[in-house]
Amino acid sequence: MTTTTVIPSVSREFLLAVQQESQQNVLRCYQCGKCSAGCPLAYAMDLGPRRVMRAVQLGLKDYVLSCTSIWICVSCETCSVRCPREIDIARVMESLRMISVEEGFSPAEKEVEIFHRAFLEVIEKRGRAFETELVASYSMGGVGALRTSMGNIALLPGMLSKGKLAIVPPSVSGANDVKKIFAKVREIEQRETSGGSE
Repeated sequence: MTTTTVIPSVSREFLLAVQQESQQNVLRCYQCGKCSAGCPLAYAMDLGPRRVMRAVQLGLKDYVLSCTSIWICVSCETCSVRCPREIDIARVMESLRMISVEEGFSPAEKEVEIFHRAFLEVIEKRGRAFETELVASYSMGGVGALRTSMGNIALLPGMLSKGKLAIVPPSVSGANDVKKIFAKVREIEQRETSGGSE
């Protein structure tokens, strides 16, 4: 077993930024560990959810934004449901991903970031997930993404024959409403970036 020594570079501003972005009081966490115990992907993370929360409390910005955990989290909200302090930990993880991108940190899990971007592009365009287009968009995101997609190509005939994958995109009645939501989010982000108020 190897141990890692962390030399803390504490940033109170980071803690406040995470709390503002997530609208969660991270300081309420008393490290019971229920989030990590219930997380289905904790085994694959370099820091379990409990350790991520503690690092945020301590203001360890570089440590948190460089970890794989914030990118591996699938937002299943098991941690949030189990939290006795009623902290939406999944929302904190999402906020950390957003802050990581805004701060220019290179994602510790590049393929996840590529998939995340491709997924949102398809949702904005179609109003819902369209797996065929999602795989194509993801494959164009980088060498690793292409390799993953090509490795799964053998599954294509079976998925098509069983109706699990569509060739033609589905018709969605609220697609324009979804586009308006994306446009509104961009408008808010632009206003915040330019220093205006809502």
